[in-house]
Amino acid sequence: MAAGSQKVSLQANIAYKKYRSNFLKKGIAIALFSGLTYGMYTALITMAMTKGVWADWYGDNKAKLSAFVIAYVIAALGNAINDTCSAVWAILYSIVKGKFGDFVRCVKSTPGRMILLAALLGGPIAGTAYVISLQMAGSIVVPISALCPAIAAILSRILFKQELNKRMMVGIAICVFASFLIGSTSISGSSASANTVVGIIIAVIAALGWGLEGCLAGYGSAMVDPQIGICIRQVTSGIANLFILVPFFSLLAGDIGLSVNLLTQAVTSGAAMPWFILSGLFTVITFTAWYAGNSMCGAGLGTACNGTYAFFGPLFCLLLLGIYGGMPGWSLPSVAWVGAVIMTFGIFVISMNPLDLLRKNKEKEEEVETYDAA
Repeated sequence: MAAGSQKVSLQANIAYKKYRSNFLKKGIAIALFSGLTYGMYTALITMAMTKGVWADWYGDNKAKLSAFVIAYVIAALGNAINDTCSAVWAILYSIVKGKFGDFVRCVKSTPGRMILLAALLGGPIAGTAYVISLQMAGSIVVPISALCPAIAAILSRILFKQELNKRMMVGIAICVFASFLIGSTSISGSSASANTVVGIIIAVIAALGWGLEGCLAGYGSAMVDPQIGICIRQVTSGIANLFILVPFFSLLAGDIGLSVNLLTQAVTSGAAMPWFILSGLFTVITFTAWYAGNSMCGAGLGTACNGTYAFFGPLFCLLLLGIYGGMPGWSLPSVAWVGAVIMTFGIFVISMNPLDLLRKNKEKEEEVETYDAA
């Protein structure tokens, strides 16, 4: 009787561990999916900003606009339209799922306000910096911006006294090395320009903003449904971009009314808006998957999996803009691809010890052997 009870207990223990293992694997799969969809969002928003009136602004008619307007106002406007479209998608989804009331209530809560603050850092600041850097330097900046997990690890140590062990420091060093490797392909090349260098620097600002967002959102998202958290994030980002950042840049350009004029032209551009609607959809998908993946496999591993957009971003830009769109300048040298893979590995090292995967497989084999013996 005792032996039978022991076997039942062993079966329950193995079943529980199997459930946890499957739950972790599902979380990793969702987080990896977020990295893939972020790469697709990158390609879609870049494609949107080559169509319709955007082609005029960045093309032969760009002399009608100042260099500052082209580099900053228009880039901020592109990010604003994308985030506004994503906010609409997020609200519609919350209504369909019957969670819109939860969204309204969560905005007033402490976790909701933390996500709101994180959204201001990740949307208007990091998101706009990312779009600006893409327009200035191309897909070479995607792996550079993926330094955000390394930055988040350092900031978490400084702000919240979280662990920063030797393994994580090695991972950070790998990421920094990879970023220099990638950046060197543009800076040292004969085609290097001032815009390329500035674009890479701005990409670092994007990584810093997303690193800060990760620190703050990690607290808020632990107590809020990922779908509601993303709704808060995208609505906040869309409003801040559209009604604060774009008018602010227009004011710096010397004409605050320019924001309304450019926005009107942009939203009535039939060739570009379908691409923005698509990029907004993928923005909601990627951030929802990132938040959900983090809640299932942990923020560290989830952020690492999401960081694979360092590879997927340039890949989808090459496929959509370079091959499908026939646009020159979207192919990356082999060194940059190697750097993207190295950075992806560095991100994993920051989040977990790669040897742990081998240990888990060994433990699973031992559990099966124990069960068979019983």
